[in-house]
Amino acid sequence: MTTTAAAESQPFQAEVAELLHLMVHSVYSETDIFLRELISNASDACDKLRYEAIANPGLITDGTPPEIRIVPNKAADTLSVIDTGIGMERAELIDNLGTIARSGTKSFLSKLTEAKDGANLIGQFGVGFYAAFMVAEKIVVTSRRAGSDEVWVWSSEGGSGFEIAPASEEAAKRVARGTEIVLHLKKDAKYLEAYEIERIVREYSDNIQFPILLVPEEGEARQINSASALWQRSKSELKPEDYAQAYKQIAGAFDDPAMTLHYRAEGRQSYAVLLFAPSQKPFDLFQVERKGKVKLYVRRVFIADDAELLPAYLRFIRGVIDSEDLPLNISREMLQNNPQLAQIRKAVTSRVIGELETLGEKEPETFTKIWDAFGPVIKEGLWEDFERREKLLALARFTTTSGEKRSLKQVVDDFKPNQTEIYYLVGDSVERLKSNPKLESARARGIEVLLLTDPVDAFWTSAPLEFGGKPLKSLSQGDVDFGLIPLADDKSDKKDEPAADAATTIAVIKDALGERVSDVRASQRLTASASCLVAGGDARDRALERLLAQQNRGEITKPILEINLRHPLVAAIATDTAQAKDLSLLLFEQAQILDGEMPDDPAAFASRLNQLVLRGLGK
Repeated sequence: MTTTAAAESQPFQAEVAELLHLMVHSVYSETDIFLRELISNASDACDKLRYEAIANPGLITDGTPPEIRIVPNKAADTLSVIDTGIGMERAELIDNLGTIARSGTKSFLSKLTEAKDGANLIGQFGVGFYAAFMVAEKIVVTSRRAGSDEVWVWSSEGGSGFEIAPASEEAAKRVARGTEIVLHLKKDAKYLEAYEIERIVREYSDNIQFPILLVPEEGEARQINSASALWQRSKSELKPEDYAQAYKQIAGAFDDPAMTLHYRAEGRQSYAVLLFAPSQKPFDLFQVERKGKVKLYVRRVFIADDAELLPAYLRFIRGVIDSEDLPLNISREMLQNNPQLAQIRKAVTSRVIGELETLGEKEPETFTKIWDAFGPVIKEGLWEDFERREKLLALARFTTTSGEKRSLKQVVDDFKPNQTEIYYLVGDSVERLKSNPKLESARARGIEVLLLTDPVDAFWTSAPLEFGGKPLKSLSQGDVDFGLIPLADDKSDKKDEPAADAATTIAVIKDALGERVSDVRASQRLTASASCLVAGGDARDRALERLLAQQNRGEITKPILEINLRHPLVAAIATDTAQAKDLSLLLFEQAQILDGEMPDDPAAFASRLNQLVLRGLGK
């Protein structure tokens, strides 16, 4: 292919160069992915043309329908993927094929170098065009933007850069609109046989809405995909494998869906819904934007893939919502405030949560897969979605002192006599929480406690919460009184042991600690440990305070020191005035360490501890 002007050479973005090096020099077991990705990109280009043509019908006045053609050429060892979609201008070719603007690129590269087979990651991270370099030694892209007279050629051999130039007169005539991608295949590539191409299209791209035509070297062009919007078909027509294939095509994924939701809503609004819950975490699940990935169609015309059709805490859901009532010319700005779309969003959100509830009851193993992957995301809704908070609490599964994957219904069903609250503790790890002294009194009574270790747990638990009329109560905040709940074992009752004088001991400790604490009081939480730190009833939970302080979003308030008056170390404070200050500081610093904090002055703590040990040894 020749051009009318000298080609301009440009370097690839650093990440692209590294990516292409991996593509060119690595061997993957599933190279078929390249064709699926090129077809998917072509489909997107056709979708964009249909959308832009709503406002500018002149873009398709030539009568050429949006379609995708695959042309194998054995004599030239080339495979072409051609679409009559929106096409690209010079700047778009450079931006789309010379750089990767996606924030997940570096994560992708690091994972790709570690993975034995990168095919799954290629689709997952949306860098599919570059996958073509697994099978091609050179790629030539010729493109004309719809409505433009200019045609440009982009070419690269997968090295450090690419060339771009105006197209020759011959190429310009060949590409009236859209994009032609010509792959100059490697010698060992096997993608020129018609049956191979048909197999890949059937497996990955059968539900692409635009006709995919195979143009053999001999014979007539023929359509090799069904080109039907699967979500508009009846459920009775479809098999599980049809849904699995549609999920992979719509979501650009390789795992199988853990949950499929397909239905049509009729009434005041009519729309079709096809949604999937993945079985594996998408790479962009915790991006700051928290954007959803459900595509919006209007009468089978693609409108947007980021229309916020579900709340952010359901952003892991993939799929399509196709409305019969929304205007085709709806703008992205109008999407934010459209009342019809708000009604759809509300109804579909409730339906998704209802489907998850049903799955949890009827297929607990499948629901567990979803919860393991997306539980921390769903729990964001406990903070954000007041209207559905009770339902989300019912969905949630927790690790507790009694076991794993426990629902709040199970926890409430196992309440002890006179128990009226659901207790929880927030921390960094289950192991550390299980050894936390604040559990001692609850454990002595056999009370089940939720052990919360996801970062989001510190936030949603700060809201006033109840489940089935039972309030949720933190064991590290406010007053706790288990007096009416009987002990599980009478041997754990240490009321007969002598207790230190409360008023004297507390006065000595307060004097020693000064401004380090807001108060010192006798504890109802402790049975074996000497002390613990808690937040006041009106203050934030200490776990949330620490998290916010790490992000410079607030200061840590002075805690309350609770002491076990029956512990020998506490009892010694009132009687040993010489060591009272050191013992008081030791109680405070021990409590800090048990809460996962460093003592304010680690060197002084170590020195003080050493001195007390030496005194105990009589030295």
